[in-house]
Amino acid sequence: MKLLVFTDVHGDTEVLAKLHQKVKREKPDALICAGDISNFGFGIKAVLKRLNSFGVPIFMVPGQPPHETYEHLVYFSKGLKNIRNLHLKSTLFQSLYIIGYGEAGFDQRNADFELSEKKFSVEMRKMKLKNYKTLLITHQPPYKTSLDALYGGHVGSISIRKFIQLNQPDYCITGHIHENEGKHDKVGKTMIINPGPEGKIIEI
Repeated sequence: MKLLVFTDVHGDTEVLAKLHQKVKREKPDALICAGDISNFGFGIKAVLKRLNSFGVPIFMVPGQPPHETYEHLVYFSKGLKNIRNLHLKSTLFQSLYIIGYGEAGFDQRNADFELSEKKFSVEMRKMKLKNYKTLLITHQPPYKTSLDALYGGHVGSISIRKFIQLNQPDYCITGHIHENEGKHDKVGKTMIINPGPEGKIIEI
């Protein structure tokens, strides 16, 4: 399975055009977006319509408010069959189990994610027993990796890191910290990637 993963396009039409060219060239099975598709809420509908026009399923989470929220994605994606909003949800796509969590910014603990953690952990264990690959999409990166390092400290989520340490998904696609675009790191066996706005192809 081939995935095009990306994040933080912030409504940039040139970046969207480059992503579209990459879709046509690489022919991915699906796209994964870790949020911040708009700039302070402007142009969300236009970006979603452009992404939908790529013609492949797009699994995404909202970025940090005020750029967009879960409700924004629900409202503006009505009728767009390729847009799949996975905030605090999970799904099975072919042989890939995907969990999504967005909206978080700089809080080290995410109570709403922790409330769903047990359910997601049980589901993930079942999927691993079936030899499915597993992927976590988060806007905020997990705590204490090269992807959340900023100005000499770490601004990631302890809640997300704890979930990764416990469940070891194969991949975590994240964003939020523009200074770390293009970087990757590992927590245990989990590969954590900030693919940046122009995206990265991963094969699973």
